[in-house]
Amino acid sequence: MTDQQETQPPTTLPAHLRNPVTRAMVRVQNRIVRAAREHLTAQGFTELRPPIIGPVTDPGGRGSKQIDIDFYGHRYKLMTSAILYKQASLLAFDKIFCVAPNVRLEPLETANTSRHLVEFHQLDVEIAGASRNDAMNVAQDIVATAAAAVVADLEDELAVLGRDPQAFAALLKEDAPFDRMTHADAVAGLSRLGHPQNPDAEIDWEGEALLSVRADRPFFITDYPKGSRGFYDRENPERPGVLTNFDLIAPEGYGELISGSEREHDYARIVARMRETGENPAKYAWYLDMVRGGIPASSGFGIGLERLTRYIAGLDAVWQATAFPKTPGVVSA
Repeated sequence: MTDQQETQPPTTLPAHLRNPVTRAMVRVQNRIVRAAREHLTAQGFTELRPPIIGPVTDPGGRGSKQIDIDFYGHRYKLMTSAILYKQASLLAFDKIFCVAPNVRLEPLETANTSRHLVEFHQLDVEIAGASRNDAMNVAQDIVATAAAAVVADLEDELAVLGRDPQAFAALLKEDAPFDRMTHADAVAGLSRLGHPQNPDAEIDWEGEALLSVRADRPFFITDYPKGSRGFYDRENPERPGVLTNFDLIAPEGYGELISGSEREHDYARIVARMRETGENPAKYAWYLDMVRGGIPASSGFGIGLERLTRYIAGLDAVWQATAFPKTPGVVSA
């Protein structure tokens, strides 16, 4: 990643599509997805196709907005995340994954972060009966497997992108689990670096970059405070106010790749959490009816496909990691 980040999308779509960097990126992204599919399928996961619209979606956060559509006279949503449908899918299969499109109207101030898109894809995973550690292990395996496949098979594409394969030396040579730090430790570390961070909120983008740039391989941040994430992240029963969740942060300043957690699956706790976060439970009628009938305990996560592509391809900005970029505040084809 260059010091001077290219945060603005291309002037024209044809110029972007003709760019050799775009063509090399698409090949890298295809290899990432194929490696993830092969790995997960070999581990007994079933791939599903989640819906693009629904009566309700993930409430989101950090100022992003949902998009309403008219569905035969009913107000439906474009999916911002497959999380609710992933939990539903476990009524059919114990281990599922999907490559899901998502749309979020990100706030205008994210236009210059180099890491936000309005339209993006997630590689989503959900595992019935799994712990947070189980999900983190699967997440690490996917990232390591994808990076190894690209380095092994796409030498020419990496050369076009100017990405040195040695950037993955620490990732590919070490079999040890990725390092972990708690949210509280991350806040304390940022304070020592002179960056004030709200201890009750998600790590802000500048703080995340400060932590990321100091690492040579991905690392996890765990135990975010209750209130910083959605109602579906399970509260630790032994540590009230702390969530059993995680983010995976890429090195070299690329920032967050993955968010995941153990899931709340108890009806009363979910309704209480909805109310605590200002959500109206009546909006989630189909979901709560399903939960009342019983859903499995689970853990899961979502990998930002364009963010993972950006990291592995060494791109300056996340808009370069999609053939048809939609960036905050920019009306485009």
